[in-house]
Amino acid sequence: MSNQALFESTIRHVAVLKAASDEEVQLIARMGIQRSIEDGAFFFMQGDPAEYLYIMLTGRAKLCQIAPDGQQVNLRTLNPKQLFGAVGAVDPQATYPACAQALEDSSAIAICSAEFRKLLEEHPHLSFGLMKLMTGYISEMQNRYREMATEKVEQRIARVLLRLAGQTGKRVEEGVLIELSFSRQDLAEMAGTTLFTVSRVLSAWEKQKLIATGRERVMLTNPHAVMRLAEGLDEK
Repeated sequence: MSNQALFESTIRHVAVLKAASDEEVQLIARMGIQRSIEDGAFFFMQGDPAEYLYIMLTGRAKLCQIAPDGQQVNLRTLNPKQLFGAVGAVDPQATYPACAQALEDSSAIAICSAEFRKLLEEHPHLSFGLMKLMTGYISEMQNRYREMATEKVEQRIARVLLRLAGQTGKRVEEGVLIELSFSRQDLAEMAGTTLFTVSRVLSAWEKQKLIATGRERVMLTNPHAVMRLAEGLDEK
């Protein structure tokens, strides 16, 4: 399959671009170049000029912010057919507000932000999908700030697991399988707590048969109970 055909096939499945016509999909695909990076490398760094936006082709990556004290906060996991790093398509002076780091060998379609911004000006209906994406990010950040300020650590860990289940989880006979390409330290950062606390809580939940952990995976064997924990309805 040629790059053009691969790009078009991928773009047609990007939720943000679902309103694009066949002609518009072809235009977007022609703008793109493939960028491949190794596990642990970065598509872009926080603070860099937002010169490109990306659509994940293969592999997985994480969006993370680095605080002034050096602490890293994981924001979300990126999977194939997801668009990310699009702030430059809205603001020509924008810098990336977060890093995008590969969790495994990965590749993405890189599209010049200035070219995509011009496309949006000429095809304004495509802006609505991008606006919805940005609004979703803002809402997610507001919710996470509220969680950090008001919720117990067990609730926050449960919410992280549920978010991951919603993003990448697979329904299997034993429950909901979350395949992880990152460490418990990453989970700790996502929940705003320490590695020790995450390990303690997960071990307790495993003994209660709410979850089952393994190498690079967590199984929600009792998703309903985890949801109750996330809502603060159970004291486990």
